[in-house]
Amino acid sequence: MYIHERDNWTDFRWDASQVSLLQELVCRKQGLLFGRLSSLGFDSKLRAMAENLTYDVVYSSEIEGIRLNVDDVRSSIARRLGIENVKYTAPSHYIDSIVNVMLEAVQKYDQPLSKEKLCAWQAAFFPSGFSEGSQIEVGKYRSNEEHIISGMFGREKIHYIAPSPDRVEGEMERFLAWFDSEEPVSSVIRSAVAHFWFVSIHPFEDGNGRLARILSDMQLARGEKSDYRFYNISSQINKDKNHYYDILEKMQHGDGDLTEWLVWYLQKLIDALDEAEAIVTSILNKSFFWQKASSIPMTERQTEMLNLFLDGYESKITSKTWASLAKCSKDTAIRDIQDLVEKNILVIDIPGAKRPSYSIVYDAEDLTQFFADVTITEEKGISYLCALFKGKKQVRERLLKLDAERYLKDDLPLSNLLGKYCSYLMAGK
Repeated sequence: MYIHERDNWTDFRWDASQVSLLQELVCRKQGLLFGRLSSLGFDSKLRAMAENLTYDVVYSSEIEGIRLNVDDVRSSIARRLGIENVKYTAPSHYIDSIVNVMLEAVQKYDQPLSKEKLCAWQAAFFPSGFSEGSQIEVGKYRSNEEHIISGMFGREKIHYIAPSPDRVEGEMERFLAWFDSEEPVSSVIRSAVAHFWFVSIHPFEDGNGRLARILSDMQLARGEKSDYRFYNISSQINKDKNHYYDILEKMQHGDGDLTEWLVWYLQKLIDALDEAEAIVTSILNKSFFWQKASSIPMTERQTEMLNLFLDGYESKITSKTWASLAKCSKDTAIRDIQDLVEKNILVIDIPGAKRPSYSIVYDAEDLTQFFADVTITEEKGISYLCALFKGKKQVRERLLKLDAERYLKDDLPLSNLLGKYCSYLMAGK
């Protein structure tokens, strides 16, 4: 029996004892994130939001097997938010349409949700009226039975059969009324419930997953009363999408107890908030660097390359990498790098190395004197730098995998590692 075949199937329930602690942790991390964001200027906040929305769009599409060009999505979002100094490309009409949907949803989060709005958003996902080579119904609720299947032809496995087409209109009226209602339930929980409820109705022939994730974001935005989005769950679902589909299937065969779904969803939100913290740290460190380096003369190419690495591009800074990314000769790359070394913008990692690599100098001071008990820990496959700053402040910063590996192999000095991830702590010293 599928969940929608039960009487009063949307009377969802959950075990508060299993959910409440995770919910509190999500709320605490939300507060910490917004506290850190308060130290950012308007332009920096806008860039952080643009970066988050870029990956929200990219990963939400990737979950459905659709790969979008990250630079094109970033460019489309930057244009619409009025962000300058971004590498502009010429995104397709399709990407612009998807970006418009996301921006409308987050910037007008407080406006009522309607059938017309949902239908318009779904139509934007399929401008040609086709999905995977087959013509589908767009801009309207489905008129066909919807079976969620997997497997090769002749060996298909049915995971879920959605409510029959004649029920969709009524089911969606109830969903929309609930979505815009007020109830004494946190927006974090409502976000998870909205996601599950919508995909279980499956009102459209295609695009339901992406719409469900957008509606989740809207509920979170309503709870925060903010049209700025700095974290997204799509990137975390994409990393664990097999479990995502498995748990949805299990709940859709259940009796309305959503405890397991809520626990999983809240854990993904926690991971998303941790990832957002890392983005904010990167922005703060980048801002700290340019405050000190803005008066130093550099070429446009040097500035672009530094910004690329400041934004977290995961690679060693070498003449070979520089030449490849800047599309210049290796000799030009060597001259660029040497010039920046002489200006104390870059420093060699291991003096005398046969194939030298370099780090950005965020602060002229050696930061190791301010940190104690520095360790690298790993949690859920993610490396963290943990330390005590000035004898009183506990620091825990998420590291790029390459940086953690290099440090542990003595290929990256501690001073350079601390500069990259913790220099923002020196602001206003």
